[in-house]
Amino acid sequence: MNATTLLHHLPLAQADSAAERIACIAGQLRISYGTLALEIETFASALIELGVQRGERVAIWLDKRPETVVGSFGAAAAGAVFVPINPLLKPEQVAYILRDCNVRVLLTSPERHALLVEELAKCPDLGHVVLTGQANDAAQNSAYTLSNWAQCMETSPRPGHRVVDADMAAILYTSGSTGRPKGVVLSHRNMVSGAKSVASYLENSPDDTLLAALPLSFDAGFSQLTTAFHTGARVVLLNYLLPRDVVKALEREKVTGLTAVPPLWIQLTQIEWPSSIAGHLRYIANTGGRMPLETLKQLRSRLPKTRPYLMYGLTEAFRATYLAPEEADRRPDSIGKSIPNSEVLVLREDGTPCAADEPGELVQRGALVAMGYWNDPEKTAERFKPLPAGVREGGLVLPEIAVFSGDTVRRDVEGFLYFIGRRDEMIKTSGYRVSPTEVEEAVYATRLVGECAAFGVDHPALGQAIVLVATPVDGAELDTSALLSACKNHLAAWQIPSAVVARPGPLPRNPNGKIDRRLLAEQYAAQEGKA
Repeated sequence: MNATTLLHHLPLAQADSAAERIACIAGQLRISYGTLALEIETFASALIELGVQRGERVAIWLDKRPETVVGSFGAAAAGAVFVPINPLLKPEQVAYILRDCNVRVLLTSPERHALLVEELAKCPDLGHVVLTGQANDAAQNSAYTLSNWAQCMETSPRPGHRVVDADMAAILYTSGSTGRPKGVVLSHRNMVSGAKSVASYLENSPDDTLLAALPLSFDAGFSQLTTAFHTGARVVLLNYLLPRDVVKALEREKVTGLTAVPPLWIQLTQIEWPSSIAGHLRYIANTGGRMPLETLKQLRSRLPKTRPYLMYGLTEAFRATYLAPEEADRRPDSIGKSIPNSEVLVLREDGTPCAADEPGELVQRGALVAMGYWNDPEKTAERFKPLPAGVREGGLVLPEIAVFSGDTVRRDVEGFLYFIGRRDEMIKTSGYRVSPTEVEEAVYATRLVGECAAFGVDHPALGQAIVLVATPVDGAELDTSALLSACKNHLAAWQIPSAVVARPGPLPRNPNGKIDRRLLAEQYAAQEGKA
């Protein structure tokens, strides 16, 4: 198999050329590409035997383990669509996703299934549940059939449905800023193009060992699998409780590449690392929000030979930009330029291109733009829109759909992009628009906080007032007066928080590990309402 046009081709092609090479590491278990390919094809056959039709959805509610990997790629190989569900979600949230995209098969563990039984009765499209172990007797009386992983792995080979690269491969649910999560539909082309693009600039090779610390339901988390399988690298599946677990895994498996979100990077800088890690960690990558400059400085001083990649992306287009490591000293606050095989535009509200350093909306075009939101034409029309005529080549008749991110950025004269803020998170105060990220950046620079989050609250005179929630540095108390005084050296008067709320850490996260500004704002409003 030479052509890798479909998602499952990535690991299968490696099995053809290097079957004995290790693909996945889970605890003490080492799985070769040959074994992984056989299990992927077998699970695909099991789905066909269950009667799964082309394009039907197969949900996976598990932590990071071999069955999660096999289930995801096996569903794609069968011609189905896999739906990875964050293992931190509650049963009611899981059931919402199952109903929303009419899931036909659910792969989960007996323990998780027991939590779901009552909710699954509300999922009329669910026909089959596959468990990683044996079900207990109480789970046998169900409206769906129950089978287990061992039975699936005994299935005789069966051909999957015909699939082309424009077909659906996955639905990733993203929480968004309000309301229920939205299902972002990704094609085989989206995911394979993304793997090839990311692997090219990260310079991944068969010598790499990548640590999968992020949830596989998160696009950047699943990317650890696709980039590794594209290049024949190894992936370490890690379900961590504490940041120290991440450091231990880095040391134990001699990891060469780690991608994480800013809250995890902040925590990792606050604990000791074995010196040996600096000798084999080839690169670190940031996604899911801008890494504070102070955090980046600390990481670089600890890992002088490790190459930092600062990335920006959105689930609706997988990846958008990256800053090359050699630019990290010159412009560490930049999100870089477009990734290979993609183009990022900065447009005004009327669809015309912005001038240098003029803020505008980040718009992405190319092979990574998703297929839209599942069964939601209204939200799809808001975010996925035809490129304006003036941006495209003349003479083209059919529209080209791009993703309009809702994020405000600017591009400098050299073409480097800088994130300003999300439209729905910008704070409007004293007639100014303030980015919460910029406020947080200045706060981190003081070195007086462990973690922080800024948001706006309604104010009769200012429009909105800026509130900062912050945790102390380990072993210290948060001096809010000293913090506000230090902020005056970095922020304009209208950017300085009106209130600082000290609380113990860590701050609450959403399921993808990002600090949950919206929840903090709701908690603050509720507390103020009681005062």
